[in-house]
Amino acid sequence: MELRRSRVIAVAILLGLLGAVIPIAAMVYISRAITVEKQQDSLARVAGQTIMRASRTFRDAKIALDSLAYPRLPPCSPQHIARMRVVAFNTISVEEVGYFENGLLKCTSWGPASGNVRRVAADYTTPDGLDVTMKVTPAVAMGNPVMALHYGAYGVLVDPGRFVDVLVEDHISLALANQDGVPINSLHSPDPKLVRSLTGGPRKGMTDTLLYAVARDNGLIAIAMEPKANLSGKLRDEQFLLLPVGGFIAAFIVGVVIWLSKKRLSPLGELAIAVRNREFVVHYQPIIDLKSGACVGAEALVRWRRPDGFLVRPDLFIPLAEENGLIMPITDQVVQAAVRDLGPLLRSERALHVAINLAAADITSGRILDVLARTLAGTDIEPGQIWLEATERGFIDIEAARVTLIRARERGHIVAIDDFGTGYSSLQYLQGLPMDALKIDKSFIDTIGRNTATSAVTSHIIEMAKTLDLKIVAEGVETEEQAQYLRAHEVNFGQGWLFSKPLPASDFIDYYRNNKTRSGSGRGGIRVVAA
Repeated sequence: MELRRSRVIAVAILLGLLGAVIPIAAMVYISRAITVEKQQDSLARVAGQTIMRASRTFRDAKIALDSLAYPRLPPCSPQHIARMRVVAFNTISVEEVGYFENGLLKCTSWGPASGNVRRVAADYTTPDGLDVTMKVTPAVAMGNPVMALHYGAYGVLVDPGRFVDVLVEDHISLALANQDGVPINSLHSPDPKLVRSLTGGPRKGMTDTLLYAVARDNGLIAIAMEPKANLSGKLRDEQFLLLPVGGFIAAFIVGVVIWLSKKRLSPLGELAIAVRNREFVVHYQPIIDLKSGACVGAEALVRWRRPDGFLVRPDLFIPLAEENGLIMPITDQVVQAAVRDLGPLLRSERALHVAINLAAADITSGRILDVLARTLAGTDIEPGQIWLEATERGFIDIEAARVTLIRARERGHIVAIDDFGTGYSSLQYLQGLPMDALKIDKSFIDTIGRNTATSAVTSHIIEMAKTLDLKIVAEGVETEEQAQYLRAHEVNFGQGWLFSKPLPASDFIDYYRNNKTRSGSGRGGIRVVAA
């Protein structure tokens, strides 16, 4: 018992700890995952905006270059230079426009070119045919290095900052590259090696130190990055929302574990587990023919053997089982055990019987008869060797009880009323129900030889049973004086510690065989008379 309780308590503590820790840990994990997902989505939007801005810059430059082809004007004429100047002025991303012949710069939107300025070789070509040179120093303006875009005879100079001209927070770094990974421009100084490693990577991801998102479109790759250290504040916001949920779930789980543990540790919970684990054993108390001294049968008495070997008395669990519907599966286990334990002896000794106590639910429903039929099928045990003992508690619905007892006798079973005299309507039961035997309760046997107010009741019960032609079994016979009294009043059978205590099956079989040797072959029995 203590071992099981300790095991249940240990399991409950473990489950309680898991139930408390796992939801909190899950909420911490989920809040972090949500925070990371939100930040990666934010970075993905920034990368997407960068792609859009860069694509617009290339598109504007291409439109500007296309517009210079028509109408055709004399190269480097005042009208031609004015035309290039208008295009440069009206295209926000274009700083300067130039015209080339045979690879040499002839004029720009500033005016005619001086000297021999050659067209710089392209670093790569865009999908729509623009030749891109990453760094070019303006020949006329002589400003900071810019990007040159060439299409046909014309070229435009673009400030590289135009490609990453998006509003981002200072802690977010941007990098823009072409589809081959060639860097175009960056913002907030991202690590070039890291940028190169991420250009071919997944759309979202995380390294040891930062989060990133990659956007790809129109032959461009944009990467937005943010240090993981920046997550702490946003993570606290998510945890502020989710940890109370985890706490509620943890409290609920712990509450359920406590409730289930209490239920399992309660007497009813323990009994339910015992029924499920088939922890019940049957001991057999010999029934003696008082005239010959021969053992004619045994009463099957259920015992609850816990896993630690401790035996629980029936009076401590039978009432609980009856109140909560567990008595019927216990009765089934008693029937199965009796047939298993004493089957060979019953087949070899046809005058021997085993008495089984029936619960009120069994008598009212009649289900026990089908259980008996299934259990006895194929065993060669005669129904008359199985006595069915019913207490007066089972006769609350007397009509239902009558039907069950009639069916039992028709099938060949012996029917006895157990603990007679302890109820309220014993005489009514004797007159109205089909019976074969009557068992006098121990409380009346104890009065034998004593000068008490109830001493005379025992003799009246005996005489009443004789009048109704019922066999009589005296329970709780403990002294030779009681046995002599019962013999003198022609009581048929007795059981009690004077003869033997309840015995395990193997000990009862030995007792029966020893008793048979001592008392000879004389046996007492009951012939079944169907109602």
